[in-house]
This record gives sequence, structure tokens and C-alpha cells, in this order.
Amino acid sequence: MLKKMNKKTRSNLITYALVIAAYIVVQLLINTGSISSLLEGLMVPLCTYVILAVSLNLVVGILGELSLGHAGFMCVGAFFSAFFSKCMKDVIQADLVRFLLALLVGIAVAAVFGILIGIPVLRLKGDYLAIVTLAFGEIIKNLVNVLYIGKDSNGFHFSTKDVMALNMEPDGMVILNGPQGITGTPKDATFLIGVIVILITFFIILNLIDSRDGRAIMAIRDNRIAAESIGINVTKYKLMAFTISAALAGAAGVLYAHNLSTLTANTNNFGYNMSITILVFVVLGGIGSMRGSMIAAVILTLLPEVLRGLSDYRMLIYAIVLIIMMLFNWAPKAIEWREKYLSFGKKKKEAVK
Repeated sequence: MLKKMNKKTRSNLITYALVIAAYIVVQLLINTGSISSLLEGLMVPLCTYVILAVSLNLVVGILGELSLGHAGFMCVGAFFSAFFSKCMKDVIQADLVRFLLALLVGIAVAAVFGILIGIPVLRLKGDYLAIVTLAFGEIIKNLVNVLYIGKDSNGFHFSTKDVMALNMEPDGMVILNGPQGITGTPKDATFLIGVIVILITFFIILNLIDSRDGRAIMAIRDNRIAAESIGINVTKYKLMAFTISAALAGAAGVLYAHNLSTLTANTNNFGYNMSITILVFVVLGGIGSMRGSMIAAVILTLLPEVLRGLSDYRMLIYAIVLIIMMLFNWAPKAIEWREKYLSFGKKKKEAVK
């Protein structure tokens, strides 16, 4: 059956199978108590990082544009969904229904921001695009930190000063408390939901890459002038890739927000550091390789925790693994060795036939 399938379909099925197999193995380890509570608590953030890495690879690897605003789209999805969940906590009693609606809200709002930011920004190239998208992420983070939103019997109240400036009734509830963020978001995100969202992310991106639209996006990446000369609408396809990537980053933000009791916007979770971390996953996993991004995100997220016992050498080993992954993926000799090895395997199969 697998032999009759084309190469891309077989590769896609292997990717889905890897995700499902990883979930089954981890779930078995959790049920048997073989994984510490610390590592078990990392499962939902791990799903978040995988989705972020794979979705950013759509822009960096498939579209060929350097974007550093991914943390900004994640932030938008996280805060809008957390806001929705907290407001609807008493209205919608079913946790799963409320979470799914929050997920749709986060994805939709992040996609809208992707369109609004993408229209002017995608006219830029290279470093200029990276700087502007990075600025967008920082603007979003800082806006969240100065915004106060409350709700009482008269409706919603907004302020950029402090909680007292909201002038709410005694029964009022503060939803977004400036730098202190949103407290009391329902913890509805689970490892199973995270894995399902990963599979949906892969399904969307892999099918897009294999479609006519995906080929048009890759043609723009390879040679924009040639793509324009054969009638490809460059603006349309660039905006399409950017918006889909932003929407998926918003989905990752929803998972992230619904795994925490308090959601705050700082440099480490929604700022420059997060954007660079996601880009590191993409680069080390291989630009354009969705499966590689997933593996890199998993390894680089779990490694510091696994090595926590070796506190003196933890960061040294982490740095060595980073260097080895970089050399394996990008060193000319390593690439040559992989090509020889793969070609040897292909020749062997052909000889058997």
C-alpha cells in the first residue's frame, strides 16, 4: 500500500504517525508514573512550541521571508481567547465547548491581525521585514501591559491608567489588569487537545504545500520576478501564507493561555526572546522541513529539563547539542554525507527491484 503512494503522501503519513506514536508513548509513561510531574507539566507548552515552529516555517521556509513577529500573533491569540474564556466562564458551563469557541476566537483574531500587518509589511524584504515584524510583536506586548479592562452590570470599562480609573460598580470584575495580566483563566488545555491541534496544523500546512497555491508560494520564494511574469499574484499568495501562519500562531497562543492560571505579557513569553526561540527551532530543524521543526522544538524544549540533574553541565550540553544540530543540518560535508547515504539506499532499493 505504502509503495503505491507517491513520495509526498508517504512522507506526510509518516509525520502524522510520528505525532500519534509520540502521544501514545508519552501517555503510557504518564499512566505508569515513569515521567516526573515537572515533565508532565511541559507537555502542553511542548505542543505550543511545535505549532509555533511549524507555522513559522511556512513563512521562513516556504515563503522565504524572515518574520520575527510570531510571538506577537501568539500574544494576540492568547489574550483574546483568555478574555473570552473568563467572560464566558459562568455563561458556558461545558469546558470543551467553551475552549473550542475560545480557540476559534484566538485563531480568527490572529488571522485578522495577520492580514492587517501583512498588507503593508510584506512589501518589505529581508532585514527590513524582520525589524518591522519584531516591532509589531513588541507593540502588542506593550499595549497589553498598559490596558485595563473591567466588567460590571453596566458593561465593559477600559482604561490605560489604572484599575481605579475604570470606575466600576462594587460588583465589577477586573478582567485584564495591565502588567498583572489575566488571572483565573480556565485551565482547559490538555495534552490530547494539544496533539490534535498539532495534527490539524500539519494537515493544513502540508496540504497547502502540496497544492497549487503552495507551488505558487514556493515559486515566489525561488524567483519573484519569474513568478510575476507567468501571472502569479505575488501579494495574494504572500498574504495567504502570512495569514495562515499568524492564525496557527494564534492557536498556539490559545493553548498557552489555557494552561496557566495567570497570563502575563513579558519578554520571555511574548517578546523578542520568544520570537528568537521559535526561529531557532526552525533553523536548527531545517528551513522548509516541517518534521525537522517539530523534532527541534521537542528536543530543545525537553533537553534543559532532562539535564536539570546535571546542573553544572546542563547549559554546556545544551550548547553542544545546538552546535551538533546546526552542523548536521547546514555543514556542506554533512549535507554531502546525507545525500550519499540516501542515494546509496535508493540504489539498493532499485537493485532489489
